Amino acid sequence: MLPWLDLDTPFPPVEQALKDPDGLLAAGADLSVERLLMAYRQGIFPWFSPGQAILWWSPDPRMVLPTVAFRRHRSLRQRLARGGFDFRLDTAFAEVVRACAAPRARQLGTWIVPEMQAAYQRLHAAGYAHSAEVWIDGQLAGGLYGVAIGCMFYGESMFSRRTDASKIALALLCNGLAQQGCRVIDCQMQTPHLTSLGAHPIGRHAFLREVEWGVMQPAMDWHWEAEAIRDVLR
Repeated sequence: MLPWLDLDTPFPPVEQALKDPDGLLAAGADLSVERLLMAYRQGIFPWFSPGQAILWWSPDPRMVLPTVAFRRHRSLRQRLARGGFDFRLDTAFAEVVRACAAPRARQLGTWIVPEMQAAYQRLHAAGYAHSAEVWIDGQLAGGLYGVAIGCMFYGESMFSRRTDASKIALALLCNGLAQQGCRVIDCQMQTPHLTSLGAHPIGRHAFLREVEWGVMQPAMDWHWEAEAIRDVLR
């Protein structure tokens, strides 16, 4: 049976996660800052649909994007070279999360339910959740958000309102994170889109070794927007 977590129950070993559905580990507990940090430090993340209990996951394999391996395809390189955008960090976190939660084509709903939005707002207020944003003509055009512990970054979701805006945000984020020693971005689940950008799956144990190393490093600085743009455009 799937373990049920009370507020003071620790997570079971990730090796106990189900194979079908892949990585489902436990249910219950809460979305407090303390619980979420406990989860991420063990390579676990929450993911559930409206009306469900909180579900906790640790899939095997795990999708990761090495920060130095982001693929800037020709069209994206040309778009970066044209400029005409601003890259910012943490100036519109709540708006980025809401945009990521908005309905999308061919999707029946969203896993970024109101409880999840509130939880990541609390993580942001505590200094652990961050947004990378692309602004065009003074409007938020795309971006992503995730969780940073030490020099480990866990990507959660991204969105675009203008062509390639989320790719621009991810390209610049990868560049800035790499400069600070962050080796991989956790992408959680495998998708063709992430694969096209340079992400690939690794085994759970290899991923947990990366997490164990990353969360023990000093916290990254989040004030490098200009440097990220300048280095990518060289």
